Amino acid sequence: MKMSTKGRYGVRAMVHLAVHYGQGPLPVRKIADRMDVSAKYLDHLMAALRMAGLIRSIRKAHGGYILARSPKEIRLSEVVKVLEGSVAPVDCVDDAGACHQADFCAAHDLWKRVQEAMDNVLESVTLDEMSQRQKEKRGR
Repeated sequence: MKMSTKGRYGVRAMVHLAVHYGQGPLPVRKIADRMDVSAKYLDHLMAALRMAGLIRSIRKAHGGYILARSPKEIRLSEVVKVLEGSVAPVDCVDDAGACHQADFCAAHDLWKRVQEAMDNVLESVTLDEMSQRQKEKRGR
């Protein structure tokens, strides 16, 4: 599976919020400027993340977005699922009815293993871990 800009930008924005966790809300414009992306596009992604309960919006003079839970409690699998949906590389992995050969197709088994591997990696990483990696990279 190739991650779309929705998934890539959404993960980066969530990592940015995790890096600044506990420091108050961050305006979408500030996040977008740091990421060098369109604030309008990023706001669209943030709305999806907010509706999923991963972030909260604060509406006041110094408002913006904050994580709805601790970065230690948010897994990348949650973020990617909201923005990308399934990480299955082919349709028949999620919907066996999409292919009448799925039950006896060796390639189907391979694609299922690819999906499971991606799911396992995304489930194993928290925003806290990503924020620590980000801080290390910025420190260099």
